[in-house]
Amino acid sequence: MDYNIVQILLVFIVTFIAAIDQFSFLESLYQPIVTGMVIGLILGDLQTGLIVGGTYQLMTIGNMPVGGAQPPNAVIGGIMAAILAITLKLEPTAAVATAIPFSLLGQYGVTLIFTLMSPLMTVADNYAHEANDKGINRLNYLAMILLGAVFGLVVTLFFIGGATFGETVVNAIPAWLMNGLSAAGGMMRFVGFAILIKVMISRDMWGFYFLGFALALVVTAASSLQGSALIILALIGFALAFWDFQIQTKFKQTASANSYGGDEDGI
Repeated sequence: MDYNIVQILLVFIVTFIAAIDQFSFLESLYQPIVTGMVIGLILGDLQTGLIVGGTYQLMTIGNMPVGGAQPPNAVIGGIMAAILAITLKLEPTAAVATAIPFSLLGQYGVTLIFTLMSPLMTVADNYAHEANDKGINRLNYLAMILLGAVFGLVVTLFFIGGATFGETVVNAIPAWLMNGLSAAGGMMRFVGFAILIKVMISRDMWGFYFLGFALALVVTAASSLQGSALIILALIGFALAFWDFQIQTKFKQTASANSYGGDEDGI
């Protein structure tokens, strides 16, 4: 499938902005569920972009940098997964699995930029001692431009030259291996969610987790409700969270009203 210069330029701009947003803007524009939708709009297949973005989002939802260690990069991985799914007509799960090497390439790119910028931290310290805010701003802008340019060039180069090359590679992959990639891509969303639960879950929340799982099974079992299942579950979850918030707030107010102080208060 051929794409025009405007689409290529838009892909570069989206990648450039998403790369910067990941560390500087922090507006969640870099999240795969957002970039997948935008790439789908640019390439003329919004539905595939949303499906791939959502699938990749579930896979990476529990990934987080720890110290200087960087997880596989969600910006390049998510954008390339959408591009591969749309340009090569891959199944979303297969596209997600195929995009893993690109996410590792993004991880290496981030590490490279961080390494290059490390010696400049001494310069930033000197600017701080001199109250030279313009110098500090220039260093920040330099890091953002380098990161955006590296990500944008990687994605754009693979996008321009990758249609024919990628199609050749995909056609050369045996059917059994492609089926394996699809299965692996399908499992990755659950692995990502499991990592998130491991980090965030507490014993007090297990009841809500199993309740949500049961409600999901009930709602999706009815064919008439499958189309709006996520909205229904989100509303139920919000209702339970709001109810719990009200109860906890009431308990705190009651405890505060019944607190008369002790001897150390002088009352």
